[in-house]
Amino acid sequence: MSMNQETVVNQTKTKRRPSWFTFDARAYTMIAALLSIWVLFSLLHERFLSPTNISNLFLQMSVTSILAIGMVLVIVAGQIDLSVGSLVGLTGGIAAILNVWYEWNTVPVIIATMAIGAAIGFIQGWIIAYRAVPAFIVTLGGMLIFRGILFGTTGSVTIAPLTPSMKAIGQSYVGDLMGWIFGIASLAVAGYLVMRRRSARAKFGFEVEPFAVSVLRLGVIGALVIGFVYVMNSYKGIPVPFVMVIVLALIFTFISKNTTFGRQIYAIGGNAEAARLSGINIKRRIMLVFVLCNTLAAIAALVLTARLNAATMSSGQNYELDAIAACVIGGTSLMGGTGTIVGAIIGALVMASLDNGMSLMNLESFWQYIVKGGILILAVYADMYTRQRKKV
Repeated sequence: MSMNQETVVNQTKTKRRPSWFTFDARAYTMIAALLSIWVLFSLLHERFLSPTNISNLFLQMSVTSILAIGMVLVIVAGQIDLSVGSLVGLTGGIAAILNVWYEWNTVPVIIATMAIGAAIGFIQGWIIAYRAVPAFIVTLGGMLIFRGILFGTTGSVTIAPLTPSMKAIGQSYVGDLMGWIFGIASLAVAGYLVMRRRSARAKFGFEVEPFAVSVLRLGVIGALVIGFVYVMNSYKGIPVPFVMVIVLALIFTFISKNTTFGRQIYAIGGNAEAARLSGINIKRRIMLVFVLCNTLAAIAALVLTARLNAATMSSGQNYELDAIAACVIGGTSLMGGTGTIVGAIIGALVMASLDNGMSLMNLESFWQYIVKGGILILAVYADMYTRQRKKV
């Protein structure tokens, strides 16, 4: 073997040698920012890390998290949806009308509300995908239309109270025993996903991290899960809306990472022309993305309406901005092609932590807007800076 061939072989072996740690600057920065926020507010207010407030924090973040899960797919596909906040208000109002005025049972109300959300997503997605109207214009118009329909159908009055079974969607808690079962099941799912990823990478000849690192990662996840369940059980248990967030996050993480549909969405956002040339039906995929996003908006509406025990005219107002901010803070690029469900949920937790902490400090509401707006600008700046560095 010649000297040059030997050098190439050694370089290849070096590249394929597993590394113990993979540095993801955005992920570590996001987690560090969240921990910094928690430490700061815990020093400023003794109640911030109390079981009661932590439970309220996860309850408050649930609606934004559900919206952010759907918004991730939309943004990854290179689109935007400005209508989800008004859609939350409209579908929440319809759910309350059916439950309070027409005395529908909870299950039919849930089915009807989700069906309306999916139908609206189909209409918006069809106009965007098949009639080439920019998503910004379609969803901006939808934002105004849906809010107007809400005012018209409800007569601009608050609709309350909901039936006890309907309220349970947003106000109930999982008991201690079920909480531990849920925690153990979550840890088992995490372990399965980690090991599945290891075997898949080994099968196709990709770099596999050392087994000890995988075990360490599962140990950290296990400690977090046990600590979370313990803290939640110290109050009333795990809030049902947050359980819904975890279940939806698992489902959509699987869809985005382990299905052809999910991989095609990332391909469309990364390079639409290349995706088209590879045979992907871009129009259909974009339409389905809006169907999923608006269906999740209807689910968020059910949670919000149930938590408030009423449908109000201001429900969902500006929620589209919170959802987009959560996605961007969580690492989703507004340029498309990049983003994760887990990152969006952590972004939603960052947003909720800021709101919760500043409320505890009795800061005036304008500070919340200023701080969240500044963080959003910094997140977008970081994304653009990172992209420019990669091009160099």
